[in-house]
Amino acid sequence: MKKLKVLLVDDEMMIREGFKRLFDWKAHDCEIVGEAADGMEALAKIDTLGPDIVIMDINIPILSGLKVIEISRKKHPEIAGVIVSGYDDFSYCQQALRLKITDYILKPVNYEEFGKCIDNLKVSLFEQRVSSPNKPEKQEQRVIAAITRYLREHLESEISLSVLSEEFHMNPQYISQLFKNEIGVGFLNYLTSIRMEKAKSLLLTTSLSVAEIAEETGYNDYRVFTKVFKKTEGITPSQFRRGVMGTGSVAR
Repeated sequence: MKKLKVLLVDDEMMIREGFKRLFDWKAHDCEIVGEAADGMEALAKIDTLGPDIVIMDINIPILSGLKVIEISRKKHPEIAGVIVSGYDDFSYCQQALRLKITDYILKPVNYEEFGKCIDNLKVSLFEQRVSSPNKPEKQEQRVIAAITRYLREHLESEISLSVLSEEFHMNPQYISQLFKNEIGVGFLNYLTSIRMEKAKSLLLTTSLSVAEIAEETGYNDYRVFTKVFKKTEGITPSQFRRGVMGTGSVAR
């Protein structure tokens, strides 16, 4: 998997320095290609540097972070956006959801949680690639695209590497390595990520109970589902539905 290019946008230099020094970008297959201190500079850097990921504060000079994402998405819809903000107002999270921003995390940044955010970004970027009209070129890409399509179509079922091995007639270890090589995250992380995506969509767009949503996303026990959801999103499913902000990623 190629390294992902990252643009840091924050008007506070110390915040940008913290991101550069306190997070192991190399371990997450990323490299910082540029920085910006205001909205106009951010738009220019997005055009010239072509980042895969933009880490963006909301409250920056000239244009807000959300406005920058809105404008840049018209020209660069493939870019993954992450809002890092001191604002815990759920209305900002709702705006982020409408703009399809991948994550919304709160300051001060927990860098362990931020690592999970980067893994989620990898999943998001992979999902964009497999949903594009261009067909995968390599055999490995075609295989992982078929496997992940199967997962999305069977999220309500019990799924494991053994199940995939039987379905696709492949060694479980080979399938596990494919996830690492082609997506950049492990099988279980990928499966949890897409299950949580579906869960959040159902919580926001349906009146299904938490137990029913748990079943729809492959959890026979709603208590296990609630535990996984809280660990992943920082809040319980019920709090998410009510619009309560958590401390981790809440707008993926």
